[in-house]
Amino acid sequence: VQAPEYEVELLTRIFKKLRERPPLSLREDFCGTALLCAEWVESKQGRTALGVDIDQSVLDWGIKNNLAKIGEPGERIQLLTKDVRSAIPGAFDVCVAFNFSYWYFQERDVMLKYFQGVRKGLVKDGLFFLDAYGGYESHEPSLTDDPRKCKGFTYLWEQDKVDPINNTVTNHIHFEFPDGTKLKNAFTYHWRFWSLLELKELLLEAGFKNVLVYWEDDDDVYRAKKTATNQPSWIVYIVAEK
Repeated sequence: VQAPEYEVELLTRIFKKLRERPPLSLREDFCGTALLCAEWVESKQGRTALGVDIDQSVLDWGIKNNLAKIGEPGERIQLLTKDVRSAIPGAFDVCVAFNFSYWYFQERDVMLKYFQGVRKGLVKDGLFFLDAYGGYESHEPSLTDDPRKCKGFTYLWEQDKVDPINNTVTNHIHFEFPDGTKLKNAFTYHWRFWSLLELKELLLEAGFKNVLVYWEDDDDVYRAKKTATNQPSWIVYIVAEK
């Protein structure tokens, strides 16, 4: 579900355009296996990363499978087992919360407090990157009709429940294997479906001076847009400027 090489390139491109310098320090909230941290420090000499996640078992898996082979954690990557809403040490060029992980926070005041904490953890000209998804198909229960073939398994995404009163969703990831076996509900997510306008308003309320939405154009490049035409499904990147 991650594309770390692409996302490091995107973070670098947008940061350079907005700040006219290369970003060097990254804080990855909800980092899971810290795959993005690994790609970040390998992409350019002098880069460092802090990965924050509440689940030590997932961090341990990431150390074994993603970080050990590049000699980390150590000089370039630090991992912190902590709730991202807690005070996180350090100040960073870039903070990210990707894979819609922050949608776990379903109350407005909780999300606001999280955004305020992130802002404090950025350098003076730092940027906060998030992703979000939507489109009219995202509000309908469905099982993907385009399974993703991966090495050794097939990945399926299911939108199970959508509650229009509380604006919450329950989604699952399933795996199918060449021998015919299946792993149902390998991952389950209970999220609030946050609109882009809600997120922009919360980020501004948290003290960010400007919020940009990067929409994917027909040439597969994400560019800042003030308006967009709705589509069956879409994924955007949100950039909040301290």
